[in-house]
Amino acid sequence: MKHKIKRSASLLLTTLVFSMGVLPILSWVGIAQVQQKQNSQISTMDKQTISAFENRVKNYVKLRNQVKAKLPKLSKSSTPEQLESYRKSFEESLRAARVGAKRGDVFNTEGSDYIRRTLKSEFKGKDRAQLREIVFDAQTQAVKLRVNYPYPEPTELVEMPATVLLNLPQLPKEIKYRFVGHHLLLVDRDNNLIIDYMLDALP
Repeated sequence: MKHKIKRSASLLLTTLVFSMGVLPILSWVGIAQVQQKQNSQISTMDKQTISAFENRVKNYVKLRNQVKAKLPKLSKSSTPEQLESYRKSFEESLRAARVGAKRGDVFNTEGSDYIRRTLKSEFKGKDRAQLREIVFDAQTQAVKLRVNYPYPEPTELVEMPATVLLNLPQLPKEIKYRFVGHHLLLVDRDNNLIIDYMLDALP
């Protein structure tokens, strides 16, 4: 039991450290080495799938930055009310710009299949059980999976463990992966908009 708790705590700590961006420099060197090794093991077809996925993400970022550029600028002394008003305006303007967005625009069939295979191969046995425990312990049952709608703010966000992030297509700083049950979401960091989601990502 102690061993299980220790492994779960280690997985959570790795997740938090990675997501907070406080890894020491030597750790980043290690991560780069791991990524280089993993890239050499990825097939040509999978590399094309990853590249296409990342390009679709970049297209979203380009659009959202264009929308953001048209919003009134915030001052350093902005009040919490002004910040919330800005976030809401950003969300509504972006939703209007993506009025035709639908599931699969970013997570297409090939990209989703690659992510499922990656999660299945990287998490086996106890590691998979612990990941599932972390995900399903989170209070995300009330989250409705709807593209171009905001992720409910009070709802717990389940971070991706660093070991998984190293194997998945890389995301720009504006976007994050999030689990809701078995399902995987792309969420905008600034306005919590659900960009896209894929079903049954978690094995």
